[in-house]
Amino acid sequence: MTRFSYSILARDGLARRGVISTPRGEIRTPAFMPVGTAATVKAMLPGSVRETGADILLGNTYHLMLRPGAERIARLGGLHRFMDWDRPILTDSGGFQVMSLSELRKLTEEGVRFRSHVDGSEHMLTPERSMEIQRLLGSDIVMCFDECPALPADRERIVESMRLSMRWARRSRDAFGDRPGHALFGIQQGGLEEDMRGESAEALASIGFDGYAIGGLAVGEGQEAMFACLDYAPGQLPDDKPRYLMGVGKPDDIVGAVQRGVDMFDCVLPSRSGRTGQALTRFGAVNLKNARHRDDPRPLDPECTCPCCTRYSRAYLHHVMRSGEIISSMLLTWHNLHYYQELMQGLRDAIEAGTLDAFAEGFHARRAEGDMAPV
Repeated sequence: MTRFSYSILARDGLARRGVISTPRGEIRTPAFMPVGTAATVKAMLPGSVRETGADILLGNTYHLMLRPGAERIARLGGLHRFMDWDRPILTDSGGFQVMSLSELRKLTEEGVRFRSHVDGSEHMLTPERSMEIQRLLGSDIVMCFDECPALPADRERIVESMRLSMRWARRSRDAFGDRPGHALFGIQQGGLEEDMRGESAEALASIGFDGYAIGGLAVGEGQEAMFACLDYAPGQLPDDKPRYLMGVGKPDDIVGAVQRGVDMFDCVLPSRSGRTGQALTRFGAVNLKNARHRDDPRPLDPECTCPCCTRYSRAYLHHVMRSGEIISSMLLTWHNLHYYQELMQGLRDAIEAGTLDAFAEGFHARRAEGDMAPV
């Protein structure tokens, strides 16, 4: 069996071009993972997601444990078979959703007791239970269980939370055990405090993980503060393992984070924006609900090769969006995911060619031009 491994193929400044090898296939990095919250990328068939260029999907432990249930998914052959995706899947630990979505919750050293936002049923999520759920799902990359405080938060709260997460990381590692072909990622915490991020990174490295995530960002601190943290946080983590920035993000967030040494990303933005009529393009965001598009025969993006751009006009996309037709969500989500994967390929190629800074300059310049003028 192919074991989980990570190889760096090229560097440009702090940025890395690499490949993660798993029994279910290779993941080209820098990589963007579409989010399949409830065992589906909304408005997309699995084959269509693969056609956009995605090598890996993300599934949500919290949502899947509540509905349809991890034990049920295991009985039905595991998450890959259940959702008809035969390539790698990363599952988050459930910690972030427990903190942000559940109604009544009580945090202790043991874990988090909470009531489901679905039906009010009571559950206890611990590092051990999180590892068990993710084993039942059969995901290829498992995230350790952590606590993520919302920012801003005072230093005392950040320190307390980070150290609890590090104790939970050790318990996650112990509970994960030896699972050849599967990987466990640790999650760095510490808010915007450089010394706390450093302490967290040291604790995780001493435990030993197959990859490392940067958690606790994109939670309200703003891009400037996030980039200031990313100026040091990736470099605190082991150089020979993949680095994953959780929950990020907008295209310009991704470009800036890659320049700072991040390898993996996930975000609901491309699919959520697609369902609300917003297209993410090389010239920025385009709102298809706007009346300026209703007589426009041109494609959304004349340089894009996705089905949305090669087969349909802006006028049609405006019409189906305003009419509430399901095809609107399908086409715009396909386009947005295609755009993200095209951006990742551009970043990989630029790192390999040693031209990442020039690529980033061109990316920002094109977006600054804005959308094409109305007809």
